[in-house]
Amino acid sequence: MNKSFILHIIGWIITIEAAFMVLPCIVALIYREQSGFAFLATIGICLLTGIPLILRKPKNKVFFAKEGFVTVALGWIFMGIFGSLPSYISGEIPHYPDALFEVISGFTTTGSSILSDIESLSHCILFWRSFTHWIGGMGILVFILAILPMAGGESMHILRAESPGPSVGKLAPRMRTTAILLYSIYLFMTIIQVILLLLGGMSLFDSLTITFGTAGTGGFSVKNDSIASYSHYVQTVISIFMFLFGINFNVYFLLLYKKFKEAFKCEELKWYCIIVSTSIVLISFNLGGFKNFFGSIHHAAFQVTSIISTTGYATVDFNKWPTFSKFILLILMFTGACAGSTAGGMKVSRIIILIKTIGKEMSYLIHKRSIKILKFEGKRIEHETLRSINVFFVTYIAIFAISILLVSLDNFDFTSSFTAVAATLNNVGPGFEVVGPMGNFGGFSDLSKFVMMFDMLVGRLEIFPMLLLFAPGTWKK
Repeated sequence: MNKSFILHIIGWIITIEAAFMVLPCIVALIYREQSGFAFLATIGICLLTGIPLILRKPKNKVFFAKEGFVTVALGWIFMGIFGSLPSYISGEIPHYPDALFEVISGFTTTGSSILSDIESLSHCILFWRSFTHWIGGMGILVFILAILPMAGGESMHILRAESPGPSVGKLAPRMRTTAILLYSIYLFMTIIQVILLLLGGMSLFDSLTITFGTAGTGGFSVKNDSIASYSHYVQTVISIFMFLFGINFNVYFLLLYKKFKEAFKCEELKWYCIIVSTSIVLISFNLGGFKNFFGSIHHAAFQVTSIISTTGYATVDFNKWPTFSKFILLILMFTGACAGSTAGGMKVSRIIILIKTIGKEMSYLIHKRSIKILKFEGKRIEHETLRSINVFFVTYIAIFAISILLVSLDNFDFTSSFTAVAATLNNVGPGFEVVGPMGNFGGFSDLSKFVMMFDMLVGRLEIFPMLLLFAPGTWKK
C-alpha cells in the first residue's frame, strides 16, 4: 500500500476543495452575508491540512487498483468532512451529522435533504450546496487528473474507481487528455443550460444553482417546492438536460469527433431511450390520459427523466400519484441511467447484461449442448465482466437489505424506510411518503443518517471502493 502517495493526493483534494470555496465567498460578498466568514474559516482549515500533505512529496509514485480505490474512497470522505464545515460553523445547520448528511448528499449527487425550509438558508450556503453536485457529478479526482501530471497508466485506476458504470476506458491515448475531454464536455453542456434558463427569465443565481443540480444529476433546489414554481419552459429545459446528462459521455465524445454511426449504434443508449419513452407513455395514461393530455405528458416526462437520471427534482408531489405510476418510478430508481454518465442507480448496461445472462441460462436449460455467446455493444461479453456484474448485484442486494434493517429501527412506515434506502443507495434523492418530494430526511435518527450517508457513498462509488476500506487485507503491505 503506497500510503504516502495516497496522502499526497488527498492533500490535493482538500486544497482544491478550498479553492472551490472561493466561489461561495464571492456570493456572500455580493449578497453581503455573514456566512461568508464560515467559508473563509474553512478555507484556512483546508489549506493548513492540505498544503503540508502536498509538500510531503512521495518518493514512490506507482500505485495499483487497490491504492486507486482507497484513494477515491478516502478522498470522498474527506471532501464531505471539510465540505460540511461552512454550514456547521455558520450555524445554518447547527447539528453536525445533519450538516455532514447534507454535504455528502451534495457531493454524491444524491439530493436527499434533512432541511424543511430550504429558502431560509443564505445565498452562499445555497450556492455551495448546489455546487457540490457539480463537483461530485464528474468527480474531483477526474478534475485532478485533468490539471495535474500524474503517474502514467496507473492513473486509470482512479478514473475507474470514481466513474459510475461497469466499465471505463480511455477516450484518448493519454489519461490526462481523457480527463480534460470529459470536463470540457461537462462544462460546455453546463454553460448551454445556464444560457437557456436565463432566456426563460430565471435569475443568474437560480440558473446556476439549478444547472449545477441538473449537470451533476443531484437535485438540490433553492426552493421549498423544488421546481414546481418555475415556468413550463424552464421545467422543459431542465427535463431535457436531465435526460442528456444521463447519457454515457462516450457518446458525446463520438459525436464531437463526428463518429455518428458509432454514437447512435450504442445499445445502452437505445434501451435508455426505450425505457424513458415507455415509462412516460404509461404514466401519462395512468395520470389522466386524454383528459389532460399535455399536462400529463409534461409532468410524466419531467418525473421520469428526473428519477431515471437520479436527479430528483420534482414539478409535482408524485407521492399523490396512482400506485401504478409510483411503482414505475420505483423501478426507475433502481435502474438508473447510462454507465459513464453523472447518474446513479444500477445502470442500464448492467440491467441489459443481467437480462441477457438470464436468457442464456434459459436457453441452456432447453438446449444443453447449445453454446450461446453473449454480446453487448457489438462486442463479446467476457466472463470477467459477467462475474463482476453478478458480484455487484449480490453485494448491492446485501447492502440494501442490511440498510433497511438498520433504518427500520426508527419505526417509520415500511414504504418510507424502504424508499429512503433506495433513494440514498441509488443517489436519487426523494422517495415516497415521509421522504417524498415535498418531505425530507430530518426525522431519522443519527444512526439512520450515518447508514444512509454510507449508502450514498457506496452508491456513488459503485460499492467496492468503500468496502475495501473495511477489508483487513487492504492495509497490509
